[in-house]
Amino acid sequence: MNAPVRHVEAGSGDAAVFLHGVGGDAASWQPQIEAFSKDYRAIAWDMPGYGGSPALERMTFPALAESLAGLLDRLGLDRVHLVGHSMGGMVAQEFAANRPDRVRTLVLSATSPAFGRPDGDFQKRFVEARIAPLENGQTMDDLADEMVETMLGPSADADGAAIARRSMASVPEATYRAAITCLVTFDRRDALASYAMPVLVLAGETDTNAPAPMMEKMASRIPGADYVCMAGTGHLGNLENPAAFNGAVGNFLRKWSS
Repeated sequence: MNAPVRHVEAGSGDAAVFLHGVGGDAASWQPQIEAFSKDYRAIAWDMPGYGGSPALERMTFPALAESLAGLLDRLGLDRVHLVGHSMGGMVAQEFAANRPDRVRTLVLSATSPAFGRPDGDFQKRFVEARIAPLENGQTMDDLADEMVETMLGPSADADGAAIARRSMASVPEATYRAAITCLVTFDRRDALASYAMPVLVLAGETDTNAPAPMMEKMASRIPGADYVCMAGTGHLGNLENPAAFNGAVGNFLRKWSS
């Protein structure tokens, strides 16, 4: 049974659904809900375990995609514009690979088609490095200050950066641990060539988590995909430079909206 998830929404029309990353929540899409609700039914979820959404018994990408399907069913949405950032972009890929008929368009922001083998040395070091501060007594509030700073580009909007810090600080520690462990299991490279819906791949020029050259290569493997790289932007493009992010996504959606 799908876990019921909390969401925020505003506006009417074609639905645009926003999926956040490991350190986010529905509030991390505030600039997009405000902007896109003028023309769309703009929706942002709290991924299971985040915000007001109950945690899954075990966080996996298939389970997260099932939770998303459950939310769309509950909201009476057959097809949506799906916008996924970072880990949310992985959830979006998982959903689009299995339910392509429900995805009108797909926007993949600062994400990757794979993390590699979950039992590989790099993946093990990644998990250990991300969890180590918590093991050493730091809190999510401590982690937010350190992590958000490393993800920002040189000209990040101060208000957006503050939203990012608040969102990450509010992530329950157990959820953060589960998400980091889940993250390294992702691999949907097999699905890239099969996406038949319009796709926008959106990168940040200075992003070191999802580097622009990797994302450009990802876009080249998706038939007909558009690729946009936002200048001077790091990993949190929707908050660092909401005008550029909203402009790129808005232009893309207008091409394909009914």
